[in-house]
Amino acid sequence: MSVDMSSQASDSNEEFEDDEDIVEGDIPDYYDGLDDDVAIEEPFDPEEYQFNCLTYRESQRVLTEEFNNVASALKVSPAVAKLVLVHFHWQVSQILERYKSNSSQLLCEAHAQPTSICRSLTVSSCNQCGVCLQLVRRDALLSLPCQHSFCKACWEQHCTVLVKDGVGVEISCMAQECSLRMPDDFVLPLLPSEELKDKYRRYLFRDYVESHFQLQLCPGADCPIVIQVQKPRARRVQCSLCEEVFCFKCRQMYHAPTDCATIRKWLTKCADDSETANYISAHTKDCPKCNICIEKNGGCNHMQCSKCKHDFCWMCLGDWKTHGSEYYECSRYKENPDIVNQSQQAQAREALKKYLFYFERCRYTLQYTYPYAYYMESGPRKKLFEYQQAQLEAEIENLSWKVERADSYERGEPSDLENQMHIAEQKRRTLLKDFHDT
Repeated sequence: MSVDMSSQASDSNEEFEDDEDIVEGDIPDYYDGLDDDVAIEEPFDPEEYQFNCLTYRESQRVLTEEFNNVASALKVSPAVAKLVLVHFHWQVSQILERYKSNSSQLLCEAHAQPTSICRSLTVSSCNQCGVCLQLVRRDALLSLPCQHSFCKACWEQHCTVLVKDGVGVEISCMAQECSLRMPDDFVLPLLPSEELKDKYRRYLFRDYVESHFQLQLCPGADCPIVIQVQKPRARRVQCSLCEEVFCFKCRQMYHAPTDCATIRKWLTKCADDSETANYISAHTKDCPKCNICIEKNGGCNHMQCSKCKHDFCWMCLGDWKTHGSEYYECSRYKENPDIVNQSQQAQAREALKKYLFYFERCRYTLQYTYPYAYYMESGPRKKLFEYQQAQLEAEIENLSWKVERADSYERGEPSDLENQMHIAEQKRRTLLKDFHDT
């Protein structure tokens, strides 16, 4: 596979102890205004997480070693071992335990061996391809262990179409209701060009990494780095090549203290509420007399409020009685569009108040505490969280204020600014220590 890798893997995250050993990104972006020589002397870091950044070749070596070890233990080919590992998410101890208890069931569950249902499907006894129905020589028919035979041309077309669609490990037998997966040593000879073979290898590599519980692809654009950990957790990792920072578990932006499931709900809500806000802004306005929200779904610009019966112009919100002679085209709006009421509708603000508060006031280190609080149940724990959140927010605002007003010479020496940084970082770590338990 032609993947050019010029970068080298980085070492695992280390605790920073002096001015030169601060791990990139360990202190969030709101410290960008400070020099890197400000160290935090803190014995416990709740975000400390050991990981390695692997190049493509290094990742391949790790995967190949596991392929071969499992193939040897299960007494199967490496191609079949790959199917088993992918299906069971590379949990080798679980695979070996299951193999000892029932090897046949293990292989069937991984779709690496035909099930009784696959075997019960009709198998043609003549030299006819089951897809194109052409009569061919017996040696021109190819089949998987399920014994469903098809001509080479049909197998080739089947694999080519699926690879072009981005399918890797999940290419399966052409027989209807047969779930047997096609191993890579069966697919590769059927692909007609080196370009397709390279694509297929890339898709296989993607599937191998995505199914591996200890590996994650870097989400950076076109970045080939793979992050490796020993224990998968929702923790901060940073790519050594593109410097992308993300959560190892879900590959979203790092979101401590919010857990992965909650942040998915939050991002969905953001998208949904954004569309709702856009619709409300575009299709509703407040009555200029009683301020009730009115939706316009068609008709001319003459509107009558259903509550107070006030008649007004939809475009300029002026009284319809004094609107002028152009009843169906607002001349006032054409002459001076700025008189249109630009304020958000009261009902929209009320419905989205909670969301807008949490969404628009974000700082990098605070933005994911807001969805955490948004979904918390009321009680003493939420009160404690909101107290710590408010303290952190206040200290970050103080830090921001001091950074903006500090002279360059003040930043280079111990000062009130440095002390404020220590305070803000301590508040941040305390909050994560108490609430980031994922």
